[in-house]
Amino acid sequence: MLKQKLQQKLLQKLSPQQIQMIKLLEIPAIHLEQRIKKEIEENPALEEGEEGLQQDAEEENEQFEAEDSDNDEFSLDDYLEEDFIPDYRLQSSNYAVDDDRKSEIPFSIGSSFHEHLESQIGLRILDDKQKILAEHIIGNIDEDGYLRREPENIVDDLAFSQNITTTVEELEEVLEIVHDLEPPGVGARTLRECLLLQLLRKDQQDPLVEMATIIIDKYFQEFTKKHYDRIMSRMNISNDDLKDALNEILKLNPKPGGLFSDPLNKTAQHIVPDFILDYRENGMEIYLNSRNLPELRINRAYGEMIEAYNMNKVKSKSQKEAVAFVKQKLDSAKWFIDAMKQRQNTLLLTMKAILEYQTEYFLDGDETRLKPMILKDIAEATDLDISTISRVANSKYIQTHFGTFPLKYFFSEGLQTDSGEEVSTREIKKILEECISNEDKNRPLTDEKLTDILQSKGYQIARRTVAKYREQLNIPVARLRREL
Repeated sequence: MLKQKLQQKLLQKLSPQQIQMIKLLEIPAIHLEQRIKKEIEENPALEEGEEGLQQDAEEENEQFEAEDSDNDEFSLDDYLEEDFIPDYRLQSSNYAVDDDRKSEIPFSIGSSFHEHLESQIGLRILDDKQKILAEHIIGNIDEDGYLRREPENIVDDLAFSQNITTTVEELEEVLEIVHDLEPPGVGARTLRECLLLQLLRKDQQDPLVEMATIIIDKYFQEFTKKHYDRIMSRMNISNDDLKDALNEILKLNPKPGGLFSDPLNKTAQHIVPDFILDYRENGMEIYLNSRNLPELRINRAYGEMIEAYNMNKVKSKSQKEAVAFVKQKLDSAKWFIDAMKQRQNTLLLTMKAILEYQTEYFLDGDETRLKPMILKDIAEATDLDISTISRVANSKYIQTHFGTFPLKYFFSEGLQTDSGEEVSTREIKKILEECISNEDKNRPLTDEKLTDILQSKGYQIARRTVAKYREQLNIPVARLRREL
């Protein structure tokens, strides 16, 4: 049975321009140039201009003036405003005063870590099958220098992928050859094996090397958990002997692959600051890093196409469809340039609000001067939505005279002291780091003692909160910080 009813709904929809603006806002400086290049490739109405090429907008409007005689015809006035003069590139805050826009940073490229290992295998006397096995093993070694895949699985991989039949024993023989490559410890399956491989390369006649080898070989669990008393008791050695042996172990490298600089390593993170903070006599100034952004302008050929269409009195259906396509591309180009301008304005507005909120901190970079700040604080200061502030803070960096930091670094929760003053949790973490760095390593401070120290300084904090902050700082518990 059919029924009719009235229903009211409140919906919120984003226009294509708003969606484009949101997506651009999330892109950091290191990926923005690639995004602009992609837009230029997809939209023929948008093109990259040369620096210094500027033309008066009024002359362009007169040159491409068209009559708007019916609904299918339109003027190019709205599209030629940015032609040759993109506003987002001409703002004074796009570059620092001493910024050299054309400077290039040279870099060198060498062989990768795996290429280094393969070149050594080529110098060994191996038959064809052993060479294939060695290359397959090297291919499974990670960037730290470890072989994470089990030999049984490698045997299956070779059978399925290369139709090579082998055994675990045969693979182990080839793995011993890989273990003999440089750097020492490469191809190890565990940390214990990695350290042992490095110790076995040393002079075993040295008493300290011999003692260190026994500790790693037979008492590795006690060593990792720092049960030094058990090691001294079972090996019947003194405190000084153990200390010397541990110093020998500390000379080893737990990540042998890290010794080799791999410029092709995809996990390497390259940071390009989105903001540059400049310190002047009259105060601090913030600039956007627009070094690699190309000039954008409306394609002149599309303007000429519209002009020719408007001058033609007889217009066919195919011509109207072509002009409709051109109009769509011109709209898209104009929207993109406007979105770029709005992106720059939003980034600057947000960063200036952060700079004003954390002025004392940005003067010298002292973490104890960092105020508690959440997204809501900056949203209220800028009259922007919290989600917008979150997108600005995500994956963005600022360059200062005391280092380069992600914007998320400046956001932290607050904690009250005995006097009622609200301080940043980063201040608490800074004090924790100082206490732990100055502690007696023979008797490290427990979480309970750290809590007492903070409470004596006026910070009302619980032991579990201290443990949480310590873990966030990647600091182990007191027992694991103990040294002889």
